Amino acid sequence: MNKLSKKLITRMSLALCIVFVLSFVVNTFFLPKYFLYEKKNNLAHLTAQLEQMDTARLISQADEMEHRYGVTIVKAGLWDSIEQINYVIKMELNRKSITLSKFWITDESLVSLREGQVVKKIFNQEKLKSSFLVTLMKKDNFIVAVGESISYSTDTIQIVNQFNLYIAIGALIMMVVLSGLFTRTIVGPLAKLKRTAEDIANLKFNKVQIETGDEIESLARSINGMSDKLEQAQQELEEKNQNLRTFIADISHELKTPLSLIKAYGSGIRDGLDDGTYLRVIEQQAENMAMLVDQLLELSKLQTEQYVMHAFDFQQLLGRTLEKYRVNLNQQGLNLTADDSNLEVPWVLANEPKIEMVLNNFITNAIKYTSESDIRILIENKADMLKFTIQNGIKAHMSDVMQWDRIWEPFYVMESSRNKKLSGTGLGLSIVRSILEKHQSQYGVEVAGDTITFYFTLQTHFVTLV
Repeated sequence: MNKLSKKLITRMSLALCIVFVLSFVVNTFFLPKYFLYEKKNNLAHLTAQLEQMDTARLISQADEMEHRYGVTIVKAGLWDSIEQINYVIKMELNRKSITLSKFWITDESLVSLREGQVVKKIFNQEKLKSSFLVTLMKKDNFIVAVGESISYSTDTIQIVNQFNLYIAIGALIMMVVLSGLFTRTIVGPLAKLKRTAEDIANLKFNKVQIETGDEIESLARSINGMSDKLEQAQQELEEKNQNLRTFIADISHELKTPLSLIKAYGSGIRDGLDDGTYLRVIEQQAENMAMLVDQLLELSKLQTEQYVMHAFDFQQLLGRTLEKYRVNLNQQGLNLTADDSNLEVPWVLANEPKIEMVLNNFITNAIKYTSESDIRILIENKADMLKFTIQNGIKAHMSDVMQWDRIWEPFYVMESSRNKKLSGTGLGLSIVRSILEKHQSQYGVEVAGDTITFYFTLQTHFVTLV
């Protein structure tokens, strides 16, 4: 027997025992008193009615009232001797099959009756195991006795208590059987839930199928939902851990090269091998490391910084940004076009300096990686959004080897050779992602053949001209 069954049976048995003990105490000590109290009240109520009746009517209706109320009514002369009064009343009671071993009206009681008072007495009949409850009252020249025999309740109560004990034992046996059957329907599903919870604790995200139509089934559904969410959270955590390991490895790689160069050129200076360029190389590598650290700090700051949004003209911002690249475009023989023919609402609600950083990253990437001479930018309205798109050509082999879903990760570069002139640090798109996610922007990349397209959206803002 499992613990739940034992606990349920023990508590129900204890409750049954408490009920039986209370019933025994009430039956033994309080029931006889309550029974006598009720009998006295009924007799007092009947006596009050008889006091309102005249003597002739009472005598004529005595037999009917005895039958109706289950009492015995007899009379005797009020002014007879006390012996004669007791003899007459006892004989009348005997005539009505009421035999009393103890019955006597005392002189004191007789005096009270002659003064018009009502006298109430109870005469115990030990041998008969009963009592006779009687009310004596004066009606003209008669003493009227209204009485009722009350059997001793001790034997009856013992029988009742014994019968209750048998009922309690039978109920206990039945309860044990039913509790076993009942707990089986509960403990079985709970045992399944326990095993499932243990599996989840051991990172085995199993599910349990329970159909009981009650709260246990609801609990099972909740545990199944928890299992799914925990499994998803674990996968995301594993992915983040892997990304973190990759991130640390990439940082180590990015810092190892300039540090090795600085160390090598520093040793060359100490050994007198400097040809005049060693210090410049050391400075350049130090600048590269400083730039990397600045970008890492910027990336960390962007993920926690609270942005202040305001309305600005995106078209003007794009124009100012493109102007900075005119010389670079001309030197590389590139042609950049910006199409805003479908733009009706140029105003957006965003953080202008951050969006400028996004534009700088997309434009520099397009200039760096384009395999064609044309770079195309399109800005247009889509519903209540402004959509920015930049498109350029890429090398044919890149569309096959690149894992495009990873380009937003830190240090994932488009050129595996890690040539700084081509690849950069791989932090630019990670910064872009952080900024756009803070703007709740829809962004992404699309690759078709030898063409790559980046895009993002911003919430438009309607300006009312006064």
